[in-house]
Amino acid sequence: MRSPLLDTPGAVAAGTPDADVAGHYGDPFAEQRAFLAGEAMVDRSNRGVVRISGPDRLSWLNSLSSQKLDDLKPGQATQTLFLDAQGRVEHHLALVDDGEAVWAHVEPGTSPELVVFLDKMRFMLRVEVTDLTDGYAVVSVADAARLTPVPGAVLVGDDVLLPRELLADRLGGLRLAGLWAYEALRIEGHRPRLGFETDHKTIPHEVGWIGPALHLSKGCYKGQETVARVHNLGHPPRRLVFLHLDGSVDTLPGHGAPVILDDVEVGSVGSSARHHELGPVALAVVKRTVPVDATLQAGGVAATQEVIVPPDAGRNVAIDPALRRRIR
Repeated sequence: MRSPLLDTPGAVAAGTPDADVAGHYGDPFAEQRAFLAGEAMVDRSNRGVVRISGPDRLSWLNSLSSQKLDDLKPGQATQTLFLDAQGRVEHHLALVDDGEAVWAHVEPGTSPELVVFLDKMRFMLRVEVTDLTDGYAVVSVADAARLTPVPGAVLVGDDVLLPRELLADRLGGLRLAGLWAYEALRIEGHRPRLGFETDHKTIPHEVGWIGPALHLSKGCYKGQETVARVHNLGHPPRRLVFLHLDGSVDTLPGHGAPVILDDVEVGSVGSSARHHELGPVALAVVKRTVPVDATLQAGGVAATQEVIVPPDAGRNVAIDPALRRRIR
């Protein structure tokens, strides 16, 4: 859904899959600083919004997804994943329970698929799943707790789900910051994004979702066997890294650009941006065995690494070697 804020003078649309919202409004660095100061909001209204109601909602979601949700307190924001049978990530949700329903927002264009899946899994349980993307918009601020309450809005951490007709009010007149500002700060914060730092093979360990979006000691859910196997017995084949890019180069490596070490492709770029303090930065996923102190080439740009997921992630339980061979 194209945001009406794209009609703001100076607005420039972001790239795919975010072309329905503004990448910037003329000054990306100033927008980053204003956002951090709590003086601006970022329009992320292209994201999907899903509401799950009914008395069985938390125990049901707990049984299906990676996070422990059966004892989630009202107002407590968290994240969860839906995995396939091989433990690969299919959906990433940011969510909160308001005491009557769970509200979640997801990547642009993915809510219909998620709702279809959830409807298939209802069986006889007392839950109802509704896609509210047409009626609700997602905006982000630096500290949502400081906002004057907005009628009908739901807070998911520092994300605000508000009725779309209120989007133009800018949460009481806040300045607009574009998605470029949000993405630069997301990259600085080492936060992966589904479809950018993930692909069809990604497992949670590779991008640092163990903990923030996945609880290792909760009950069973689809994909748990792979999660447990990697955590207890092995290492993920790839790891998320933060890259400091050569600032003397005018261009940023695009999504999917190859990461090269000694003329060998060892990974790919997920997201890149220009940070108002750090300069050009990126998130990339590389092979676990890439030395952490190696200088890389990311889309032809020299880059040094900052470790996010360590090479020795996983294999956290000591186990008899003979048993390990049988399990493998």
